[in-house]
Amino acid sequence: MTRIAVVSTIMRVVMGILFLAHGISKLQMGLGNVEAWFGSLGLPGVLAYGVAILELVGGIMLIIGLFTRYVSALFTIMLIGAIVTTKLSAGLLGHDQMVGYEMELSFMLVTLYLTVAAHTPLSMDQVLLKKRSA
Repeated sequence: MTRIAVVSTIMRVVMGILFLAHGISKLQMGLGNVEAWFGSLGLPGVLAYGVAILELVGGIMLIIGLFTRYVSALFTIMLIGAIVTTKLSAGLLGHDQMVGYEMELSFMLVTLYLTVAAHTPLSMDQVLLKKRSA
């Protein structure tokens, strides 16, 4: 396995763990509370459920490496939405009342990489690819 493949695999798994943790956090807060928070931002409350499901299921899918490119593309779109709708006004580093969008930007760079260039041999994607080519 090449160094790039090792690093790509680490990036995929770590991103999966982080998104899964964010999804679990939303469940622990209560999806009703998250829905209310989304509503207070002027977003449709039902979007909270979609984000929570994407973070939970998508996080697991990244950890095991299943449909990595598609899940990463969805995460990239979600992160752009988070920056534009909630974080952009706070600036890159934020201010006293709100954190900035540096974390979302960092996550987005990794998910963009996983969308366009990832080759992670220790993944379900590779298992399925080998089955298809056999």
